[in-house]
Amino acid sequence: MKTLFSPLQEFLKKGDMLLLSLCLLASGFGVALIFSATRYNDNNKEVAVQIVAILLGILVYILCTYVDFESFVEKNWKWLLGFSIIFLLLLLTPFGVTRGGNRNWLQFPGFPILIQPNEVVKIPYILLLAMQIHKLQERGHDIGSVFSVAQIGAHAAFMLALIAGICGDMGMCVVYTMIFAIMSWSAGVKLRWFVLVGSAIVIAFVILWFFVLPKTEAWDKLYLIKRFRVLFDHSYDPQGVGFQQTRSILAIGSGQIFGKGYLQGTMTQSAYEHTLPARDTDFIFAVCGEELGMVGCLALLALLSAVVLRCIWVARHASSPFYAYVSMGMAGMLIVQIAANVGMCLFVFPVMGLTLPFISYGGSSIITLYAAMGLVSSAKARALPSWLRDRGTL
Repeated sequence: MKTLFSPLQEFLKKGDMLLLSLCLLASGFGVALIFSATRYNDNNKEVAVQIVAILLGILVYILCTYVDFESFVEKNWKWLLGFSIIFLLLLLTPFGVTRGGNRNWLQFPGFPILIQPNEVVKIPYILLLAMQIHKLQERGHDIGSVFSVAQIGAHAAFMLALIAGICGDMGMCVVYTMIFAIMSWSAGVKLRWFVLVGSAIVIAFVILWFFVLPKTEAWDKLYLIKRFRVLFDHSYDPQGVGFQQTRSILAIGSGQIFGKGYLQGTMTQSAYEHTLPARDTDFIFAVCGEELGMVGCLALLALLSAVVLRCIWVARHASSPFYAYVSMGMAGMLIVQIAANVGMCLFVFPVMGLTLPFISYGGSSIITLYAAMGLVSSAKARALPSWLRDRGTL
């Protein structure tokens, strides 16, 4: 007999409670760091927004667990693709907001938070790419053939062109590219394709960097080039393009092994915003380094690694290739964002505007992350042979 709590009991039985627990632990860690990072401004707005976003994220996670996305995407892929394109194109309307040189945000009248379309669109991008790869294999095509690689490559290139053309967001282009690479590799695309493309990119970079760009005006004027120049020479423009990363490594280094103590960081607790810029978003890892030291940073990375490993575990036990590719896509998304953000804070990667998953402040980002993990939970809930699945109950 079904009761009011039957759906919740079904979720507790079939949903991925371990993954949800890991996400909540990481989010709790993030809220604590956000509180410390924003304490100087004497209001708890960021903490309140983050907590509300986490609660909404939990609801989205539960709802996603109930959806059979393989059936949904198969029937509605055109709508998903259309949604992705239109949502990104909204950035070109008066609702689009430019921050940090990138047109990444939507602000609707009366809506309390900004929405980042390229964060939201990552989910349909992974779903559609997973379905495309699955269908190619289902029709007997070798996924490593020129025909198959060209098809899935065209899909990825189309989305990258949209994001680069509309948003100008280099960091998000890197994320979408790495998601494509990891999903393709997990599907069986041969290593030679990655070596070929990677070699072409490296050769092109070397030629441009050493022989072409230094002879152009862009070498000293283009901000994107300056971001890379400062990586190779930390003394280059330390008060300008290198300022954020210089402050970040100073904060992390000052924390040493055990940190200065929670809420005791000199730079984190400074009332002057530019002492440690973007301390609640892009550079929140520096807050962890200063106040909790190397031990705190390793604990944070271990927690995020556990989330990634759980996604990979679900992929290995998925009931169909589609769910395996989706779970690997989510794992890839987390891996590249974690690596890019930490590398950015340690001054080994350029500033790309990528936040630390589950840790950095951001309402639309945290809800999107819980939705992404909800898809992994959906895959885990269907970890049975396809002929045993009951598509009507969960």
